[in-house]
Amino acid sequence: MASRRHYLIAMQTTSAHYTLFDTATGVCGVAWSPRGLTHAQIPGSTRAATVARIRKRCGGSPAEPPPEIAAVIADLQRYFVGEEVNFSDVAVDLSGLSDFQQKLYQSLRGVGWGQTTTYGELARALGCPDARDVGQAMGKNPVPIIVPCHRVLAAGSKIGGFSAPGGAVTKEKLLALEGVHVHGGTPRLPGL
Repeated sequence: MASRRHYLIAMQTTSAHYTLFDTATGVCGVAWSPRGLTHAQIPGSTRAATVARIRKRCGGSPAEPPPEIAAVIADLQRYFVGEEVNFSDVAVDLSGLSDFQQKLYQSLRGVGWGQTTTYGELARALGCPDARDVGQAMGKNPVPIIVPCHRVLAAGSKIGGFSAPGGAVTKEKLLALEGVHVHGGTPRLPGL
């Protein structure tokens, strides 16, 4: 198991920035603010698609990542080759999200590598009467992998939805990286 590290973001700038980086499965991107990571973009079909998605989601301008963000990028690169990485201590800036989303995402950060939960279990833990509210909030997760929405399954251990490029197929591949095989399948890697 990878050691836990605490990432503190201490930057002087007030505007959001982003950068792209290569992984074993394609081009990813991250954006950050002075308070922490604001967006993570998992690989799309092309580099241009990844750029378009992260720019649409976060705005900002491209920049060299500060050391704290560079460490997160290195961890994401390790993650995408199947190395166990714990992202629960990465500083994230969820300030623009609803109270429900913030509580949900914080709760979800406790679901570790190779573990899963369900929309219903998360709803019950938060006192939410409808698991669909959890599903809708998962679809708006700005920092997938860091907030591991891919680890949330539908009732009966069904894969459920996934709003990132590739949809449920990508979700199943991410779970396979962690040794979780839904429906007994073993998705092909790399190349989400």
